[in-house]
Amino acid sequence: MLPIICAFGPFHIYSYGLMLAIAVIVCSFLLKRDAVVYNIPADVIYDLVFWAVLGGIAGARIFFVLMNWDIFAADLKEVVMLQRGGLAWQGGLILGTAIGAGFIYIKKLPFRLMLDLLAPYLALGQSIGRVGCFLNGCCYGKEVSWGVYFPVHQAHLHPTQLYASAALFVIYCVLKAYRKHPHAPGQVLALYFILAGIQRFVIEFFRADHELTAIGLSVFQIVSLGLSTAGLLLMVYLRIRQQRKG
Repeated sequence: MLPIICAFGPFHIYSYGLMLAIAVIVCSFLLKRDAVVYNIPADVIYDLVFWAVLGGIAGARIFFVLMNWDIFAADLKEVVMLQRGGLAWQGGLILGTAIGAGFIYIKKLPFRLMLDLLAPYLALGQSIGRVGCFLNGCCYGKEVSWGVYFPVHQAHLHPTQLYASAALFVIYCVLKAYRKHPHAPGQVLALYFILAGIQRFVIEFFRADHELTAIGLSVFQIVSLGLSTAGLLLMVYLRIRQQRKG
């Protein structure tokens, strides 16, 4: 693993933070290119990405800390040590989406159209970010003889970070393709909810960094099931609404 890319005296470049930065830059560029088709100014896109990412990181960290409070309670300064990993995707999605939606509403942008524009890049950003998790050694999988050796854990483990990265990139491609076909505004985001929830639910079976609840599932699996269900209900609702209008 390579948690630190390089160091210049006391200044360190962490792989986790670097991959997050790359994700933001790549997704911002591609989103801006897509937005041009709808005459949406580039500065609006950059502002939207900035606030959504800020909210997403904050939400992801808050959710992760709450889920692991027994660890952080012993040393509160660890709460802000983002370079060591520790972001929960579900929390980031909730707060990042809420802040992004608020920005879209305040700027009076086409609401559901903007959410559909953003949806594929939520998946792509996560896909790139998971490479940072792999380099950092967090979000690790269960021990398996043929797995990748993680020095920080001194064991061969399922590279669940790479499983997630590959699955999320496939979801990105699916959403980009789906967006080109006729659909009710908002259905691309709904499909993201469905697929992203399924992806996390399945990969969670191979992860070793979460405790299980009384029903044999992790908290993250339960949240993921809720997310996929919400996406399915939203998909059906939007389709019915479109049919009634048509």
